Amino acid sequence: MNIKKRLKKFYAEFLSLKGEPREIAAGMAIGAFLGIMPIIPFHTVLIILLGFLLRQNITAGILSSLIVANPVTIPFLYTTEYHLGKFLLDGKENQIILNNYAIFDIFNTGLNAFRPLLAGGLVLAPFFAIAAYFITYRAVLAVRKRYGGMVGDE
Repeated sequence: MNIKKRLKKFYAEFLSLKGEPREIAAGMAIGAFLGIMPIIPFHTVLIILLGFLLRQNITAGILSSLIVANPVTIPFLYTTEYHLGKFLLDGKENQIILNNYAIFDIFNTGLNAFRPLLAGGLVLAPFFAIAAYFITYRAVLAVRKRYGGMVGDE
C-alpha cells in the first residue's frame, strides 16, 4: 500500500473514532508513550490494559502505537534511544560483542543492550505522548467542528 492510501486509511480511521476528544487524545498519548518504548511484543497488551484501567480510547492507543512504532521508524527510534540511554547511564559507548554462546552470556548481552534502550525510551516517550495528546485533542475538535458535531459518535 502506498503512502497516500495509508494516509487516507488513517484519516478514515481517525474520523471513525468514538468517544470524547479527551478520551481519544489520552488513548493516542498512551499509544505514543508505549510505542516509543522498546517493548515490541507487549505494546498492544499494555495499551489495552492501560486503556481499560484508565477508561481511555483503546483503538486510538493502538492506532497511535502503529504510527509511532513501525518498520520505518523503529530503527531510528531505537538507535536514538540506545545512544541517549548510554549517555545517561554511563556516558560511554560500549560495543556489544558476543564472545560466548552460552545462554547466560546471551541473556546478559541482551540486558546490556536493553538497559540503555529502556532508559532512552523513558526519556523520549513523555515528549511523544504529550505531543500526541495535544495534537489529537485539537484535531478531534477541528474535525468534529468541520463536520458538524460528533463524527464517529453516531
